[in-house]
Amino acid sequence: MEKIQVNISALSSSPSSGGAYALILKEVKGNRRLPIIIGAFEAQSIALEMEGIKPPRPLTHDLIKNIIDSMGADLVEITISELKDGTFFAKLSLDSQEVDARPSDAIAIAVRYGAPIYVAEKVMEEAAFLPENPDDESSDALTSSAGKDSKLTKLEALRAQLMDAIEREDYEKAAQLRDEIRKLEPKQQ
Repeated sequence: MEKIQVNISALSSSPSSGGAYALILKEVKGNRRLPIIIGAFEAQSIALEMEGIKPPRPLTHDLIKNIIDSMGADLVEITISELKDGTFFAKLSLDSQEVDARPSDAIAIAVRYGAPIYVAEKVMEEAAFLPENPDDESSDALTSSAGKDSKLTKLEALRAQLMDAIEREDYEKAAQLRDEIRKLEPKQQ
């Protein structure tokens, strides 16, 4: 599987979001952005670790790291390996074993280890977007995730607009875009 290394670019939240947070991953050697919607607990866990804030008692992801360490294993990397029916799937690579995980949990653990985060190329092709201005994360004008001059397909454009609406904390618009995306997504058997 071809995979692309990414870094955490942004974590966006709002009290009125109903618990949803947008985590934006940016490829290290490129400009594509991959938006992932995660829960409040995972967003808090990632944010606290990135800010170097240690809670008085270990969070669940700290516990998982402690368990991995106590078993003599090490987290080598995490990979967001698949996208099925709008849901991302990830794998933790522990020495010679792979363990299935939700991307939000895998990323929360990876930041504790300082481990690299990867995304399968096929996932990037399907779900990432490329801002017209790579320095402007909130750019409305988007080009193809494959780097072509053509405009995004309608579904890809709507997904990118959804992430932008979430970043701007315009949740009413985000809900409208979400509903429109659902209408256009191919029905999975």
